[in-house]
Amino acid sequence: MRKGIEKAREITDAGEAAYVLGNGSRVTAQDTVPFTLWVAAHHLDDYRAAITTCVEAGGDVDTTAAIVGGIIATPPPEWVAEREPLPDWVSR
Repeated sequence: MRKGIEKAREITDAGEAAYVLGNGSRVTAQDTVPFTLWVAAHHLDDYRAAITTCVEAGGDVDTTAAIVGGIIATPPPEWVAEREPLPDWVSR
């Protein structure tokens, strides 16, 4: 992973990031973590763009988007309003 993260520092394009770092399609941390850190670092202030970047990169989209979403952690309010209700125990 370290090598991938070091490579990520030099990449500026999302397509190149997915190609060079991986997009999770190999289902390994080495193929997932560098890319997700790259996406989060380049979209810290734009949750929607971050998730869209993961989707457009293909591969293990649900995993990469979940990781990036967990790092950024501020979905747009309209997305929160459209989600299904959380269970009662969440608010207790």
